Amino acid sequence: MEITTERVSIPLAEGGTMGGYLARPKSAGPHPGVLVYMEIFGVNPHIREVTERVAREGYLALAPDYFHRTGPGVEYGYDDDGFAGGMKLLGALRADEMIADAKAAIGWLRARKDVRGDRIGAMGFCIGGHMTYLTACETDVRAAASFYGGGIAAPAGPGGAASTLGRTGKIRGKIVCLFGGKDAFIPQSQVEAIRSALTKHAVRHEIVVYPDADHGFFCDQRGSYQKAAADAAWKRVKQLFHDELG
Repeated sequence: MEITTERVSIPLAEGGTMGGYLARPKSAGPHPGVLVYMEIFGVNPHIREVTERVAREGYLALAPDYFHRTGPGVEYGYDDDGFAGGMKLLGALRADEMIADAKAAIGWLRARKDVRGDRIGAMGFCIGGHMTYLTACETDVRAAASFYGGGIAAPAGPGGAASTLGRTGKIRGKIVCLFGGKDAFIPQSQVEAIRSALTKHAVRHEIVVYPDADHGFFCDQRGSYQKAAADAAWKRVKQLFHDELG
């Protein structure tokens, strides 16, 4: 499918704007919308490529820059300097601000004539996977795909807020959580805690652990890339969005 891309600015309730990268089919639509949440490395070439890949499946895809308060527009590589810079910005995140950014992005999508406002989904990686879970809890997205979302099962949410896992009962759509069995950042005890919470609250969900995959397995620009797991995960995400967003 032919697509077009552009940089956009999303108005915020608090004032100011949040940058974003938009990829959409060239056909008029309206199309379902999908938020694509970045890792700690910003809306970098990998995230832009994923956003474009989603658009080629027939969705209007938006990658919001939720580092806009402390590092607007940053793009890091996957080296030590990039990791250090990203971790510094990660530490400045606050759950209430992340939720506000999610709601602003969804509102911006719904205001567009080429978006089906009743068919919005989200996906993301690492802290973006956490952001995906948080968005599923605090908004009405119909489908969510969380890739190796770190800190979801931590005692407190970003910035010391209420636990993200403790919000699970508010999820209304379907969520798929994808993890690597060799991911030292997210021990299997946390994966099981997520599974337990989703089951307890009767949330429609899938928990998938790829035994030989590590953190970052979906990104072909990282040393931890694992093609078999990435391909299988992408197939699941496409099925999720097809089933839930149409």
